Amino acid sequence: MTTEPAPRWRRLEPDERREQIYACAARLFGERPYSAVSTSDIAAAAGVARGLINHYFGTKRELYLEIVRRALTVPRLAVEILPEGPLEVRAEAAIDWFLDMVHAQEKTWLAAIAPEGIGRDPEVDGLLEEADRVSADRVLEAVGLSRESANGEQLNAAVRAFGGMVKAAGREWLVRGSLDRTQVHTLLSKTLVTLVGQVFPLIQNPPRPAGAEQ
Repeated sequence: MTTEPAPRWRRLEPDERREQIYACAARLFGERPYSAVSTSDIAAAAGVARGLINHYFGTKRELYLEIVRRALTVPRLAVEILPEGPLEVRAEAAIDWFLDMVHAQEKTWLAAIAPEGIGRDPEVDGLLEEADRVSADRVLEAVGLSRESANGEQLNAAVRAFGGMVKAAGREWLVRGSLDRTQVHTLLSKTLVTLVGQVFPLIQNPPRPAGAEQ
């Protein structure tokens, strides 16, 4: 005899129902290892029939990968809400938004930056790389650049390298407690300003080696 609670049916539009399932799954995957969460658990938490999970997301693995993708991809909204002003002001606002987002979904974000339990294969690696590339594109967009700019691919790669630092700083704050939020904000915002203001120009216009012909 099952102890699973009966689904709590409410009439929702398809997009709302999909987001409800997503939110419940993200919470469960943030609280438990991947192997300890079943589609029945997700269905019970969302108050839906288990078949709806397959309908909207496919398998449990596909749903988990969607959660990872969203958690690691900076949305365009994050760029659109940045204030006007000098680079320093925009960088501080961007890092504030990011830290607010991470704090609000701490467990989910931590699980996403090191997805375990599903194995690493070309699909997972490709998803993680694409999330990093799209997020780097958002950073470039925020400073008026893109991969179409001069040396755009190298700029994107530089931001992805910064992204590795962002994830490490997040772990120092949320997991180890070795840095507090203010310190992480200072570290990331100052580094971002240096990256955009000093490193980007050198990538786009590298200095000539000493003795090179003019």
